[in-house]
Amino acid sequence: MAVAIRRAHDGDQLHSLLGQLVEGALAGVPDARVLTPLADIEETESEWIVEAELPGVKREDINVEVNDNEVVVSGEIKERERVGIVRRRTRPVGRFELRAMLPGEINADGIEASVTNGVLTIRVPKAQKANPRRIDVTTA
Repeated sequence: MAVAIRRAHDGDQLHSLLGQLVEGALAGVPDARVLTPLADIEETESEWIVEAELPGVKREDINVEVNDNEVVVSGEIKERERVGIVRRRTRPVGRFELRAMLPGEINADGIEASVTNGVLTIRVPKAQKANPRRIDVTTA
């Protein structure tokens, strides 16, 4: 594939040409364009908290599944409808997927997920037997 790169008046034209080259090279590669959202996983005594950044994603475009101790967040960041000509686009669009293996047994019935201000928060309670508890030592 031959690509002619002409001298650009600004970086946008070069950026666009390089983007086209990369898209052409990745055409036909399965899941080559699946995005991975930025995320934090926090562990407390009673639960794991998964927070993923999903700015601009509607609640109905987010899917959360649990299989054993793996949490899978997937969906799509959709391109918004535009009226004018897009001169520059750096915000990601397309399919996304986040997989998080939690290091213990979970209580799948107690999982809660909510999205606020572009951050998805998933609270995954630990299985009752996985919760640490203090045992008092007594004198016999």
